Formats: sequence, C-alpha cells, structure tokens
Amino acid sequence: MEFRIEHTWDGLPVSHEPVTIGLRPDNAGLLMEVRAPFFNDPPAPPGEPGKPFGGLWDYEVVEAFFLSGRTEAVFRSLSFVPMGKYLLLLLSGRRKAWKEGLPLEFEVTRVKTKWEGKALLPWSYFPPCTDKFNAFAIHGSGEERKYEVLYPVPPHELQEGQEPDFHRLKFFKDFNLKELTGEEWTLPESEIWKSLSK
Repeated sequence: MEFRIEHTWDGLPVSHEPVTIGLRPDNAGLLMEVRAPFFNDPPAPPGEPGKPFGGLWDYEVVEAFFLSGRTEAVFRSLSFVPMGKYLLLLLSGRRKAWKEGLPLEFEVTRVKTKWEGKALLPWSYFPPCTDKFNAFAIHGSGEERKYEVLYPVPPHELQEGQEPDFHRLKFFKDFNLKELTGEEWTLPESEIWKSLSK
C-alpha cells in the first residue's frame, strides 16, 4: 500500500516531488517506508540519531497518524527521517498525549536532495479498532514553512484566517489494516492500550 502526499493542508498541489509513504505488514508490526525530497530547512535538531526527540513538528518531518474513529485513540508516528530522529506519541483524544518516547526500529539513508526512512511500527502501538489514517510532511522556515497532507481540508470547510491543524480528526480517511494483512488477521491485544482503560 502506498500513499503520496500531493497537496498542502488547504488543498493546493505541492511544488516538488511528493513525499511517499509505503506500508506493508510484518509479523512484528507494520513496516513504514518514507521517500521524500531533502530540504534541509530548518536545520536539524540537536541530539543523537536513532533516538526519540521531542518537538519534531518544529523541524523537517514526516508524520503518520493511525486512529480509532470509535474512541479517538491515536497512535502518532513522527519521523524526522532526514536526520535519523523520531518521536512516537500515543494520544487519547485530541492532543492528549499519554505515552511518548517509545522505542522504535528505525533507519535512514540520505543521498544529496533525497532521503529514505524505514521504521517497524509494533502492532502493540496501534489502538484497538484502528480504522482511520492521515499523513503529513512539513518543511521550511518562517513564512516559507510548508504544511502538506495526504487528506487536506476540503475547500468548502476552509475558513478565512484558518491555520494548518493536523489534529482535525474528521478529515482522516478510512483505513483497513486487513487490506494489508488479510481478512482472517486480527490486531493483537495490546497491554499498552489496555492500561489506558484502567
């Protein structure tokens, strides 16, 4: 399964080769592969590659959100792929993070103006009944900051003075893990998400 981020948050076409996100199942989780232009803007955050790093949404980043539409439980994977840092947040409801800094198998390669990243997203990180998805790419500094999205805000929903907001869950689209794993597959129970309901 492959997705191409071809629009800005408000529906305009991007002016460069689109970011692509590939998803395929593995026994241990979902393999996510990102291919994207490398803008090197803003400069990389400090810290060690291959480690979690907070506030990545302020840098050049690709994000994938997996949502349970029933509970608004969100597994949010932020990958600052160009420099090898990442951040995983588990959210319950809109902007309510309850777990972060979770470990992740992650690797990145960069060649001049392009980069590729691969991450294994463990099944235990996905909320029960995951059925919605959206993905985002952000780069640039100051007034040149660009917010790109797989499923943008529809034109009839745009309002004057509106700012990009990737937590508008109603614009996420249907996503069925069984299209990748087969109809007989079921998402393994997760002790992580069970702990939220206690």
